[in-house]
Amino acid sequence: MIKKHQFITFLSILSMAFSGGAVTAQDNASILEFNPAQRNQSIPIPVNPPEIRSITPNICTPELNASIQQIIDAYGGGWGILVESLETGETIYHYNADRGFIPASNTKILTTAAALQRMDPNANFSGNTSVREWINVVNLRSNNYYADTLLRRVGGSTTAKQILAQMGVNPSTFHFADGSGLSRNNVATPRAIVQTLRVMYNDRHRDVFLASLPTAGVSGTLTNRMRQTPVQGIVRAKTGTLRGVRALSGYLDHKDHGTLIFSIMANHPSNVGTNLVGAIDQMLIRINMAGPCRS
Repeated sequence: MIKKHQFITFLSILSMAFSGGAVTAQDNASILEFNPAQRNQSIPIPVNPPEIRSITPNICTPELNASIQQIIDAYGGGWGILVESLETGETIYHYNADRGFIPASNTKILTTAAALQRMDPNANFSGNTSVREWINVVNLRSNNYYADTLLRRVGGSTTAKQILAQMGVNPSTFHFADGSGLSRNNVATPRAIVQTLRVMYNDRHRDVFLASLPTAGVSGTLTNRMRQTPVQGIVRAKTGTLRGVRALSGYLDHKDHGTLIFSIMANHPSNVGTNLVGAIDQMLIRINMAGPCRS
């Protein structure tokens, strides 16, 4: 257990949203997130982020940075973004990747990943429903009851955190308040989600996990998003929705750079949710367009 004197308090990323200022790109050695409905309660999470590796050579860093920054500046609020190459582990883009955000239903990524380490996908979970089917409902339909039930069956938040730590996910980069993401006391960094997605892509139950993620313009909670765009059918990701919170994390199959792992979180209490959804979708389209610098 981390002692009290080891905590280092930093300003919450959401406080920037209330001040109206744009968030600067930053990967702090410590992060802090709080419940917007209860300003006096906070969850400090000390983090020692890994060194960010060099960007893939055939992606023009300045152009991609400027393109994403344009969207961030247009919408304001608190943003956390991390995009990595699945194959090489190289960082394609990062923005507050080690700061804590309310992840909403992106918490379900953590919940289902932990469950698949403890449960046989073909085993019976409830009634005539298998573990595989239960997880599909959790992620594809974003069912909160199913997610919270799954976390309890795993053994609760403490056990789930221990499982994820054993998988290689830094336990200081996320906090479980429930299994569904309904609670605003859930906290996760984009890096925690990306680490989980990376581990699950190489897991023995990868096919079960990937099949449970919605596909852009095709299935689940992404059926009506990014339709008739260049990323339709090539983004598999979990959505996250609460008042003032939108998130999307998963995989993008880039035609030139292979599979990219990404996590995008927006905490902006004063902005309209549809605006944040549009901004996230536009970011993915621009990431998919990223290529060599134009001469």
